[in-house]
Amino acid sequence: NCIKLIYIIFLGGYKMMRLTALRTILDENDIDGILITNGINRRYLTGFTGSAGTVLVTKTAAHLLVDSRYITQASNQAKDFTVIEINRNLFFEEIVNIVKRMGVNKLGFEQKHISFYEHSQLCEYLPVELVPLSGVVEKMRTIKTEDEITLIKIAAEISDSAFAHILSVIRAGMTEIEIANELELHMRKLGATSSFDMIIASGLRSALPHGVASEKVIESGDIVTLDFGAYYKGYCSDMTRTIAVGEPSLQIKEIYSIVNRALENALNGIKAGIRGKEADALTRDVINEAGYGSFYGHGTGHGIGLYIHEDIFMSSTCEDFVEAGMVLTVEPGIYIPGVGGVRIEDDIIIRENGIETITKSSKELIII
Repeated sequence: NCIKLIYIIFLGGYKMMRLTALRTILDENDIDGILITNGINRRYLTGFTGSAGTVLVTKTAAHLLVDSRYITQASNQAKDFTVIEINRNLFFEEIVNIVKRMGVNKLGFEQKHISFYEHSQLCEYLPVELVPLSGVVEKMRTIKTEDEITLIKIAAEISDSAFAHILSVIRAGMTEIEIANELELHMRKLGATSSFDMIIASGLRSALPHGVASEKVIESGDIVTLDFGAYYKGYCSDMTRTIAVGEPSLQIKEIYSIVNRALENALNGIKAGIRGKEADALTRDVINEAGYGSFYGHGTGHGIGLYIHEDIFMSSTCEDFVEAGMVLTVEPGIYIPGVGGVRIEDDIIIRENGIETITKSSKELIII
């Protein structure tokens, strides 16, 4: 009980820090308040895990607006917020009264997370100046606290366990969907679910970077890309391993070796203080020099956390800096239509003095 109480106090402290940071953003943008409508950002700020609700924060108040289904849950989870029950069918009418009561004249909103209809309704009902903002909470989310990192590490451990399990199960004659289901079942037994639609792509389909599991049957000699992750207590892992069922072709072995070298080069070179495009070059240069640059079309990696794809996105154009406290994927790949593809992906934590790799599964080419 004492440990649980300390954890609650610890987590509550972080939530207050997040509110303080958000209020600093209000000052920087010369606005009186901000409306948070994105569900993941809502959870990050409040701790509320329900599927509907709106956050309204001003310089002196913090409200969580929910309908009657969530009053008890929100009151228990969002201790630093005043929970207000609203009629979801009269949302825009009711929010007018709340905004007036809070003395808001300039209200920021998340322009990437609101529909044209919702924006038009806000314009019609709210007698305030609406200020579009982008990436406000997302930027805050890029730097993880140690309690967040702990949950991501557990998610990564579950992914590693699922990979070890599938190696004992996978065989020629199975379908990609059967493999995905087996991975999902194993993660559920460990208290997690899948953090995204699994990519299980075999044979020629492995040339599809996002080849979601299909009815294709695994054949002897197939290369199989397994890109999956665990979703544990709100946090995600994301790993990829490519294996062979039966002896693969010499070209597949060659591109596997190149991708693995590209990954290792990045793991040895990524550090706090470099730009995303510099991190991207660590994988891209290796693949380009091997003559396969035209078959590597995506970025080197991205942030993970409450969502599977978070800032930053390391690409050849990314000017953002890699910072200590970020949790990132590193995932080079080569995809050749008519031949097949290989991707290998690790999750890493950026530390002040280096990186910590939290996906531990072997990166050697495993032949079943």
